[in-house]
Amino acid sequence: QVQLVESGGGLVQAGDSLRVSCAASGLSFSDYTMGWFRQAPGKEREFVATISRGGSNTYYADSMKGRFTISRDNAKNTVYLQMNSLKPEDTDIYCCAARGAFSASFKTEIHDYEYWGQGTQVTVSS
Repeated sequence: QVQLVESGGGLVQAGDSLRVSCAASGLSFSDYTMGWFRQAPGKEREFVATISRGGSNTYYADSMKGRFTISRDNAKNTVYLQMNSLKPEDTDIYCCAARGAFSASFKTEIHDYEYWGQGTQVTVSS
């Protein structure tokens, strides 16, 4: 079965950097668009970034542009999210997601993705 397993979360201070990873198995990774979302307790899941199958095209939520970078290594079946200049408001559970259907446009909605990981907690202290 398809599994997406995130790792790399933790407790950091404001201004620090952190890279979270998502290892995929049970699917043909290079055939899937990948995305990162985040969610705080009691809040809706929020789009962070997405990356095309080959990795050449990326798209970010406005509040993450310039601070976050999504990338992927298809040989390792892994997608990454590099987060710089972290702020306390970035504290969330970060989840990766996979979408198999091709689309010419960037997908930013929860229902656009079929598979989800459990998430990794990122906590930014002030």
